[in-house]
Amino acid sequence: MITNDIKYTGVNDHLIDMFEGQFVAPNGMAYNSYVILDEKIAVMDSVEKKFAEEWLSNLKNALGEKAPDYLIVQHMEPDHSANIARFLEIYPDAVVVSSAKAFDMIQNFFGTDLSTHRIIVKDGDTLSLGKHKLTFITAPMVHWPEVIMTYDAYDKILFSADAFGKFGGLDVEDDWVSEARRYYFGIIGKYGAQVQTVLKKLSALDVQKICPLHGPVLQDDLEAYFNLYDTWSSYGVESDGVVIAYTSVYGHTKEAVELLAQKLEENGCPKVVINDLARCDMFKAVEDAFRYGKLVLATTTYNANLFPFMKEFIHHLTERDFQNRTIGLIENGSWAPKAAEIMKEMLSECKDLTFADTTVKILSALNEDSTAQVNALAKELCGRSDGPAEEKTEEKKTNRYVCTVCGWVYEGDSLPEDIECPLCGMGYDAFALMA
Repeated sequence: MITNDIKYTGVNDHLIDMFEGQFVAPNGMAYNSYVILDEKIAVMDSVEKKFAEEWLSNLKNALGEKAPDYLIVQHMEPDHSANIARFLEIYPDAVVVSSAKAFDMIQNFFGTDLSTHRIIVKDGDTLSLGKHKLTFITAPMVHWPEVIMTYDAYDKILFSADAFGKFGGLDVEDDWVSEARRYYFGIIGKYGAQVQTVLKKLSALDVQKICPLHGPVLQDDLEAYFNLYDTWSSYGVESDGVVIAYTSVYGHTKEAVELLAQKLEENGCPKVVINDLARCDMFKAVEDAFRYGKLVLATTTYNANLFPFMKEFIHHLTERDFQNRTIGLIENGSWAPKAAEIMKEMLSECKDLTFADTTVKILSALNEDSTAQVNALAKELCGRSDGPAEEKTEEKKTNRYVCTVCGWVYEGDSLPEDIECPLCGMGYDAFALMA
């Protein structure tokens, strides 16, 4: 029970091994659903298809002999929407409430025309259930374009869709911050600007509880959760320290990484995190890269390119808008090392990256010169130097314009007059300059 009127009807999934086919889920997943009992009854979202009967049984237990008036669909990913058609078979008089784009997706997923059983809501629209008055908040690209959140003014509860969610079932205890961070940067991380837009909307609400679609209900020290989301979505530095992400073929690059970690600690670095990209959870490494302020990439030149795991890792960073970090590079090559050049090029589109002056160049194995470079890199990353630092050239920052309809962001010096949003098709007048 969430409150006297709001019941939990979700399920835990311990059959899953990989969420969305790529994120390891050793503690399973929770697919959350809620029922608001009032003069009118609203069901908040569905669950994954495999758990249809369990979910429907949970609904029946919460409803008793009553029937729901509304099914509110906040998010159309199948882990939350797969049982819409099944629900309507059992409760044919229920009206589905969602965004216009969600109804397009319902047609695509189920071939179902709900034109006579639907309410399309926009940002700020309300729905009265009795004493519970629901206000809908559009949250496009957090992390799909159709997403809405719902605020219950009576109990001061935010139903936040996938935001503030995490990996793991509700029947397993784990570290919320770690699994929420891995979830955020794995799934939502690309859309920081859109999350910032939603956070500004939510700041005007008196939120006492957050009911996400994954993970536990949040109710203690909500400011801490909002602050984390603000840091994550603005690509700020959450923790002071250095992450070293590396690949090593015969162990020589690993030796350099271990030496660097030792020297960082000797120079006072508060935290050193090492990720072997060939063996670790790749998305744990991604999470670490976004958590800490400094990242060292160490790898070998391989087939005149990068070792595959490093290439994959950098791709995960760049597609999630990695920015605002200090980067150190270590390359290894026996005859034509070029890994540092390639890594720097792969990161060239990232904003506000500062590359260390020292690049460690290993020719097969550490020698006196490359060992000295490791020592110099450690001192530089810890803010120490044997001589004056070279003056950094600040990169020109581009403007960011957000589509006020769907949240898509355009970056450039100015907004083209003939621009058309690729998500919703809106033109020039729908865009606003972001602060």
